[in-house]
Amino acid sequence: MAHIHGDPAAFPDEMVDGFCAAYSRYVERVPDASVVMRRGGPRAGKVSVVIGGGSGHYPAFCGTVGAGLADAAVVGDVFTSPSAEQAYRAGRAMDGGAGVLFSFGNYAGDVLNFGAAERRLRADGIDCRTVLVTDDVASAPVTETARRRGIAGDFCVFKIAGAAADRGDDLDTVERLARKANDRTRSFGIAFAGCTVPGADEPLFTVAADEMELGLGIHGEPGIETVPRQRAPELAATLAAPLLAERPDGAGDRIAVLLNGLGGTKYEELFVLWRHLGPILADAGLTVELPEVGELVTSLDMGGVSLTLLWLDDDLAELWAAPADTPAFRRGAVTDLPRFAAAAPIRAATPATGPVPDADPDSVRAADRARAVLDAMLAVAERDAAEWGRIDAVAGDGDHGTGMVRGLRAAAQAAHAYPGGLGGTLAAAGDAFGDRAGGTSGMLWGVVLRAVGAVLGDDAAPDAARLRAGVRAGVTELVAVGKARPGDKTMLDALLPFVDAFEAALDAGAGTGTAWRTGVDAARTGAAATADLVPKLGRARPLAARSVGTPDAGATSMAACLHAAGTALFTPEEDT
Repeated sequence: MAHIHGDPAAFPDEMVDGFCAAYSRYVERVPDASVVMRRGGPRAGKVSVVIGGGSGHYPAFCGTVGAGLADAAVVGDVFTSPSAEQAYRAGRAMDGGAGVLFSFGNYAGDVLNFGAAERRLRADGIDCRTVLVTDDVASAPVTETARRRGIAGDFCVFKIAGAAADRGDDLDTVERLARKANDRTRSFGIAFAGCTVPGADEPLFTVAADEMELGLGIHGEPGIETVPRQRAPELAATLAAPLLAERPDGAGDRIAVLLNGLGGTKYEELFVLWRHLGPILADAGLTVELPEVGELVTSLDMGGVSLTLLWLDDDLAELWAAPADTPAFRRGAVTDLPRFAAAAPIRAATPATGPVPDADPDSVRAADRARAVLDAMLAVAERDAAEWGRIDAVAGDGDHGTGMVRGLRAAAQAAHAYPGGLGGTLAAAGDAFGDRAGGTSGMLWGVVLRAVGAVLGDDAAPDAARLRAGVRAGVTELVAVGKARPGDKTMLDALLPFVDAFEAALDAGAGTGTAWRTGVDAARTGAAATADLVPKLGRARPLAARSVGTPDAGATSMAACLHAAGTALFTPEEDT
């Protein structure tokens, strides 16, 4: 449990400020961004390695920013992907002319947000590449390695990429070596106790004293199987077995090893485990080079441990042994690294805000109703956040409720501050939602609001036909960006039934208010029906069996927000 915090919603920002103050000899904060960068900013002619993800994993991600490792880390809220805007600002800030490599764990929110940032950077003329980390053998079978998530193997991939960049390799080479490292990295984790997020009274999951969870995630997810607790010798064998069974094709007998504590396991316990693990690896014919035993990728205060093996060749062994000097990881003498001059001053992260487009007076008045809708949604989110978090924690990280509150609060504030028409108001709200909430939901709610706003426009007050087209555009954009399909157990399973029922009611001659309420009933039915579905996307996918019987948090919140929107748009008697 986090005993030291102020406002739980401000925990990540306060942590980053304190971290940068404590380690100012290593790092500084990118102005107006939740980004920790290597002190002095980008180096001219050097590839910049930018890593990132949610907070709650220290030393990952900001603790490994420094010479020989990462150039910057984009920090999201607890267990939540940073937004596309934050990742974009990091890439802009860290471009030294040789390109930017993004690397992060393979989670839907990170993929969506960093992917959007990469496309924007490329449009700006900055060569940006991405290497996903997919080391967790418990999250998908060996035939589907591209679907695996990244856990402690993140560190191994970051170390290889950072060392290659700091010795002066070009972007093609840094990317190739990082991909090789990922292809040769395997991890497996075990949990003895769940973690408690700041401000919460209970852990995200509990484990009986005589049991343990196999195949944990690092976002507070439980494991995929519960088994009796084991003593150190048996535990070492349990950790090693699935990794040794997946020796990469063509791999030799040299390995790098990370025995990683998850936050609530003492170093002394890890050393006891290493005593039993070393002989197992030796008996498998493996030679361990520069093992790391300690905490490098944690999950707040989770009681647990993970084992990572990286099969080395000559290229990777040189980079694994290369010097590094960061707040949380040091190796060798960084004076041996090549010297790079400071790059040009950091370029502006975003263009200056232009004038608000002219809008029809009726559209400006309609924007007031949009503000009322967002206020109503926020009120519902604040009321139901705990329940949404509870159902999200069954097979996820339990942050959906707090993320919705953050996003809707930012969206409402942006809408109230925007002085223009309806379309621009919704676009401002969508951008603010995505930037503040981060994660998958933040990105998707952001694009939905912006898509609806683009159709409703600033040229007139919307009629029923335009409202209909707007909500359909929201669904289309959600599918295009999120790649979900009906039945995947996502927010689409509430939004799509709403739009279908809304359109059908309008076609049958119902007024707009009646049609909206008909759609809400369909959304609620669709959200409730997700309890019977098996998740096919997102963090809940590896824990599919656990989620059966519990509705999807995103679908539940979508249905509640659609109902709140209807109460703000229409009185019970109003149909136009």
